[in-house]
Amino acid sequence: MNESSWGAPPGAGRWGPPDQGPAAALRGAAPPAPAGPVHDAGDAAQTRPMPIVPDAGGHQDDDRDPRDIRDDRDHRDDRGAARLSGPLFRDEKPQEPMPTSFPGSPGPESSQDREKPQKKSAGRNLRAAIGVGVGLGVVIAASLFVYKPLFIGVIAIAVVVGLWELTSRLAERKDIRVPLVPLAIGGTAMVIAGYVRGAEGAWVAMSLTALAVLVWRMTDAPENYLRDVTAGIFAAFYVPFLATFVALMLAAEDDGPQRVLTFLLLTVVSDTGAYAVGWRFGKTKLAPRISPGKTREGLLGAVAFAMVAGALCMEFLIQDGAWWQGLLLGLAVAASATLGDLGESMIKRDLGIKDMGTLLPGHGGIMDRLDSLLPTAPVVWLLFVIFVGAG
Repeated sequence: MNESSWGAPPGAGRWGPPDQGPAAALRGAAPPAPAGPVHDAGDAAQTRPMPIVPDAGGHQDDDRDPRDIRDDRDHRDDRGAARLSGPLFRDEKPQEPMPTSFPGSPGPESSQDREKPQKKSAGRNLRAAIGVGVGLGVVIAASLFVYKPLFIGVIAIAVVVGLWELTSRLAERKDIRVPLVPLAIGGTAMVIAGYVRGAEGAWVAMSLTALAVLVWRMTDAPENYLRDVTAGIFAAFYVPFLATFVALMLAAEDDGPQRVLTFLLLTVVSDTGAYAVGWRFGKTKLAPRISPGKTREGLLGAVAFAMVAGALCMEFLIQDGAWWQGLLLGLAVAASATLGDLGESMIKRDLGIKDMGTLLPGHGGIMDRLDSLLPTAPVVWLLFVIFVGAG
């Protein structure tokens, strides 16, 4: 801008030196008072400098009613405040929350979802487990009551498959090389000898199986020989020798199939009672370092279910049996079945596996079903001998 635009004639500066004119007003300096009187109001209005200030929403020379001017100023102030608010003031317009998940990814859990009680899970495919259990029950019942030697074949097959699962897991997880061939042959011989020759035949077959494991392992390198044969003898005792007591029960002439059926029913009822009561009411862990899923409440359920079933079985299935004997039998079965289950859980924890196999859907492997049956067999056989004789 030049001076003429502010109303000053060229060459006549009324405001003094150049640094005190309009340029000074632009720098914010207050202009000095005029030196002489102002004769013309119009001329004074034209020559009076206009300071550059923001528009306050009104004009000093406005001839409108003061109330209209004040209303207009308020209206302008509101519009100015509206212009100033916006992105500069967060409290006027809250920002949109940042997304916490991307399309296709699970969103954050809502408070309603957190408040919903979590449903207990059985941990396995219940339908598959029931279906496989019913199928096994039909096979066992048919072979048990139709032709007793056929059931011996069922026991032998279960023993061989169980040995295969156990030795395979030992080799995979611990690099323990247990010879399977002498174990399978010796295990089958143990079951047959127990049925044909009784307890003496079972002990002889067990001794010969252990000797066969020692000799068979000699054909391999001497490194880890003691470790491998020790595991082999353990496997021979744990699977086929304990299963031989089922054959001893079956060998009873009067009620052999009924004794085996009682043994199977009590073990299954004990496991079912422990599962049902523990799943519904279980709170106190029984052995958290070995099997975190087992509870003391579940053990009480196993005892109650097995004692009731034992009393019924001894009263109606076993010749010369009494209900009170069934109570003791059920109590012993619940204790031995629980210990057997914990024993196999200890083995699986040491191996770092969940199941011994995958042959039976919903159950795991054969060994996962034999875990409670194997240590229970000698207990039931001994109590039968004490209560009603060898038969």
